Amino acid sequence: MIGVVYWSGTGNTAAMAEAIGKGIAEAGQEVVVKSVSEISVDEAAAFDKIALGCADMGAEQLEEMEFEPFYTELEGKLSGKKVVLFGSYGWGGTWLDDWAERVKGAGATIVADNLAVLGAPEDEADCVALGKALAEA
Repeated sequence: MIGVVYWSGTGNTAAMAEAIGKGIAEAGQEVVVKSVSEISVDEAAAFDKIALGCADMGAEQLEEMEFEPFYTELEGKLSGKKVVLFGSYGWGGTWLDDWAERVKGAGATIVADNLAVLGAPEDEADCVALGKALAEA
């Protein structure tokens, strides 16, 4: 079972999460797609492979009220896990690189390039491909 856990303010990152889940399923793996408000840290930590998604907040950071506290608690439980990162942004777009350094520092392996999409994902192919990459990692 592979987890896709995300936070979305406008629905763009949620659409990405669903397409990533589709890619995981197309690769023949079972997947659970949940927003951060629908899953506990312990449930998320139970996945050996996890796609984490969060929209870029204005100052190149993770969403502070819900996602950052969730991720901070999860971070200590990521060692040995295979991870991909994704999210939507309106400007900038470097927050995923900073986040990837945190993930690696926690002992997890990033198994595919981060996927940042400006605004709404117009074509889900990149998201589906990211899901397949995680499933096959």
